[in-house]
Amino acid sequence: MQLADVVRWLDDYLRIREIRDDALALNGLQVENAGEVTRVAVAVDACQAVFDMAAAAQADLLIVHHGLFWGGLEPLTGRHHRRVATLLRHGIALYGAHIPLDVHPEVGNNTVLAGRLGMAVQGWWGDYKGAPIAVRGELDLPREDLGARIAAVLGVRPTLLPGGPAGVRHVGIVTGAGGSMIAEAKAAGLDTLITGEGKHHSYFDAEELGVNVFYAGHYATETVGVQALGARLAAQHGLPWSFLDHPTGL
Repeated sequence: MQLADVVRWLDDYLRIREIRDDALALNGLQVENAGEVTRVAVAVDACQAVFDMAAAAQADLLIVHHGLFWGGLEPLTGRHHRRVATLLRHGIALYGAHIPLDVHPEVGNNTVLAGRLGMAVQGWWGDYKGAPIAVRGELDLPREDLGARIAAVLGVRPTLLPGGPAGVRHVGIVTGAGGSMIAEAKAAGLDTLITGEGKHHSYFDAEELGVNVFYAGHYATETVGVQALGARLAAQHGLPWSFLDHPTGL
């Protein structure tokens, strides 16, 4: 299949031109190849280990959540050169989708994680550049049971900040680094927030604002969207795909 056709579909499906993001995200096609796509790989991060795995998998298109240019302008020397050289040497095109993948209503990290936890999305909350970024819904279970459910779904044991009620009901999800959104969660009427990571002082935010917070790992919470996108792309275009797992433990 032609790379240009796959990129066009991805751009439209993910609303790349519509969703606002950090300028360093550079969403969309970041590195092109000779123009053909026969095998797709998806991963969370654009890094040397993942590029090596993509080459070993003989992928000619790699789709990532965190793209190649988060460090800003860098000369093509050292590790930055090695990364780009690996892609070029093996004919691997690189496509990045950050916030567009977080907020997508079908394959977005937040929506997919909610579904896997058995929670229907009832609305959106939280602000990122003028648009809602997080999902909300209802669950009725003890917070310890929710922690066990998160562990079963993501394969990691989440850290609980037990600031809210022992029985959770109104739950918000924002994958990645959502620890700064505890006050927004409280203002949105939520008693529990599921996210990836947060800073030390967020413990006191949770404690004093009365919100349960589950930190399940930045990496782990953002594995679900790229996998859902890979499956959707395969269903749409019949391209074989694989998930390249390179966990950070963070």
